[in-house]
Amino acid sequence: MARLTIALLAGGRSGEREVSLRSGEAVYLALDPAKYNVTRYDPRDDLARLIREREDIDLAFVLLHGKFGEDGRMQGFLDLLDIPFVGSGVLSSALSMNKKMAKGIYRRAGLTVAEDIVITRGTAIGADEIIEKLGEFLVVKPVAEGSSLGISLCRTKEALQKGIGLAFQHDREVMVEQYIKGTEVTGCVLGTTSLTALPLVEIRPSAEYAFFDYEAKYIPGATEEICPAPLPKDHTERAQSCAKAAHSALMCDVWSRTDMILKDEEIFILETNTIPGMTENSLVPRAARAAGMSLSDFVDRLIQLSLEKTQ
Repeated sequence: MARLTIALLAGGRSGEREVSLRSGEAVYLALDPAKYNVTRYDPRDDLARLIREREDIDLAFVLLHGKFGEDGRMQGFLDLLDIPFVGSGVLSSALSMNKKMAKGIYRRAGLTVAEDIVITRGTAIGADEIIEKLGEFLVVKPVAEGSSLGISLCRTKEALQKGIGLAFQHDREVMVEQYIKGTEVTGCVLGTTSLTALPLVEIRPSAEYAFFDYEAKYIPGATEEICPAPLPKDHTERAQSCAKAAHSALMCDVWSRTDMILKDEEIFILETNTIPGMTENSLVPRAARAAGMSLSDFVDRLIQLSLEKTQ
């Protein structure tokens, strides 16, 4: 059987460039050279080469986290080049990346989310008005950004004002949410119509981190990640069902990872990632290992699912 030619896209020019490069390196090492002929492209520098070599590519494996990669723009570019790719298409990618749009879809799908206010740069919504509606313990985040970039946990009016300013450095829209205290878990889902949920991962940032921020995600040892999550069976099944529902509602394809908070008997959906991290510290490879798959097995599965949808 002839080897498949894989275009591995990592790097790019978002705030998550370094994480993307690490994901790309991990997947590159996991791709079996007996099965795949892999060419690496950094979209920051190699788009012209990608265009020139498009007819030689069987499948693109996109590992671009954040803007210009996970938000539908690269997916549209690959569609124009007639290159099939691993993962969700333009619409699903764009909707999932935009927290405001995604939360509206979650609500319509019957999923529970935290109450929020969205602020557009230049509008006059004061901190007092926000606190009156949502309470004092708040999370501030850019509407369309990943890896917890620009996120703040705020307990005072002054912290809220500072957090809003920080978030506006990353996006023109900012979301302020009620803080939900509970158990944070993440659920990876594979497939399009027939869905498989991998074991849940519980996320426990160390005491020096107020929440699962950028450093807690990517510094080794900063966070305890337990897989399978030590939850009662019914809680596990409900959370996996919520991850599948989020995947379907956002029309995700091949794979996704949905972050959730379990508080008492409620499950709050935080967000869905259509290109989850694949670094040595990432959550999805950990869930795959708990399901009995090596990273090589897992990337084989993603490629298989992607090829099936093109047939």
